[in-house]
Amino acid sequence: MHQSADHDSRAAADGPDGGRRGGRSPARPPVQRAGALRCAWPALAGALAFAVLLVLVRSGWAPLARFDQGWVALLHRYALRHPVWTAAMQTLGDLGAPWMMRTALGAVAVWLWVRGARVLAGWAAAVVLLGWAVGGAGRELIGRAGPHLADPVAAAPGASFPAGHALATAVTCGALLALAWPRIERPARVAAGTAGALVVLAVGWTRIALGLHWPSDVLASWAAAVVVLAGPALAVELWRPGLIGLDARLLRRRTGPRVQRVLAPPLERVEPPSPPLGPPGAPTPPPEPLEPVTERDPGRS
Repeated sequence: MHQSADHDSRAAADGPDGGRRGGRSPARPPVQRAGALRCAWPALAGALAFAVLLVLVRSGWAPLARFDQGWVALLHRYALRHPVWTAAMQTLGDLGAPWMMRTALGAVAVWLWVRGARVLAGWAAAVVLLGWAVGGAGRELIGRAGPHLADPVAAAPGASFPAGHALATAVTCGALLALAWPRIERPARVAAGTAGALVVLAVGWTRIALGLHWPSDVLASWAAAVVVLAGPALAVELWRPGLIGLDARLLRRRTGPRVQRVLAPPLERVEPPSPPLGPPGAPTPPPEPLEPVTERDPGRS
């Protein structure tokens, strides 16, 4: 009797509730660990890339300095000789203004909240605020000066590292792509990913082409954008694992049928062909016999 009681008590202690009472948290399921890892490695990679660029910039590493100055000087000479190109770069840069990108992503956060995806809405709002804070704090704390040109074609106040336009555009495009990814099929994913990458590259290119930022500023902005996107998602996965995936499935279930109806409307019913009309009382002609299919003997030529 004592052995049976001890065995039952050990089994209860090893269970999910017993382990918690004994001060030990139960092991996280593999699915939840995979979700946290999917958010952790981009955040760590982006933070490492940003830290490396920051160290190289602060130390004045000569190869990076020559790379920055060479690209800015080359593109500035081109901009002076081609005013139409310069005007196009200015227009494209204005379309990627940080306030426009943050407003668009904020509107998406409100829409997600209305649709009931509260966790995704909070993630989108956190991404907007964190991107704004990282960009402002980085420029204030690092205080790197932008390119000083004798005949500038554009002007941008404040420090240069990281680039605000490039950071805001990368954060917004990345967030929109992450929200749309589970709801679209493979061809649409390729198209959306390509379009988002082109927009991010184009806006970052305008910062260098107009002589407003160094190339390393833009690269640091893209690295910071990865941290801004993955950091809040990692925090949610560590706090309440699986909530982001649950909201994504809920959003897909609520909006998927409507998208499917728009993309693939129901086909019209096709009536079978009616038999040929003949004189009243005439018998229906029998169907034409099919010709027999004879297989050719491979041994005969």
